[in-house]
Amino acid sequence: MIKLQGAFTAMVTPMNPDGSVDYDGLRKNVKFQLEQGIDGLVPLGTTAETPTLDEDEEDEIIKIVFEEVRAFEKSTGKKIPLVLGAGSNNTRDAVKYCERAKKAGADAALVVTPYYNKPSKEGIFRHFEACSKVGVPILVYNIQGRTGTNIPTDVLKRIADLPNICGVKEASGNINQMMEVIQQVKSAHPDFAVLSGDDGLTLPLISVGGDGIISVVSNLAPKAVTELANTALKGDFAEARKMHYNLLPFFKAAFVDGNPTSIKYAMNVKGLAAGTVRLPLVEVTDSAKEVIKEALNKCGL
Repeated sequence: MIKLQGAFTAMVTPMNPDGSVDYDGLRKNVKFQLEQGIDGLVPLGTTAETPTLDEDEEDEIIKIVFEEVRAFEKSTGKKIPLVLGAGSNNTRDAVKYCERAKKAGADAALVVTPYYNKPSKEGIFRHFEACSKVGVPILVYNIQGRTGTNIPTDVLKRIADLPNICGVKEASGNINQMMEVIQQVKSAHPDFAVLSGDDGLTLPLISVGGDGIISVVSNLAPKAVTELANTALKGDFAEARKMHYNLLPFFKAAFVDGNPTSIKYAMNVKGLAAGTVRLPLVEVTDSAKEVIKEALNKCGL
């Protein structure tokens, strides 16, 4: 099973002024990511506004991302892991999306805790058990702030014992819980990846044994985020701290008025394909725009 490590971009879905998907812009963004040395890509996650996309749009996004990555791999000989979003609060749909990820040739499927339903511990376990049976590696996505339900470490231990579970994207914001996961789960499954879902916790998590970041900021600064993650993974924490504190203002600004609204505005400022957002998301406020522009300048981005 694949070992996920380094910096992965949780890709935005660029959109035209009329709200349609900007497929040409998406292709340009993928090329930009690859040229800048990103370790892996995560399309159709939270940052992609996936809940607002229909399945035809999702299929075209998958087609474009996979085409560009496979062409890059063929020309360079470098492997770029693709983790395809496959989450739903309906277990049957999550299984279907995992099957889609497997058919597409994804290296893993990103499966979020069922949201809104607020399942019990046993319900969470059975949801991931059903997804694990598909046969594609599953990256568990724990983000209580969006789902309303945390995956406690005792439940994650059970999930990790299932076949085809390759790691967790930890976006609980709780570094103590992340350390528990490393101590209790990763120790029993050495290839189990523990990836941060918060850019600002990339360095802290790697310093205690984590494996990297699924990043929002790397939509705009893939080279800088990749260098931070891999410098820390090499154990050069003095240099990684410099990189961390240089990027810290933008780590904060990239979420100042929500995600992906803030990062999309920043990308638009820098001439990258991002465009508008779909309702119920709306453009960032004028005050947020100033915070974002100031952080871009301060960080030299």
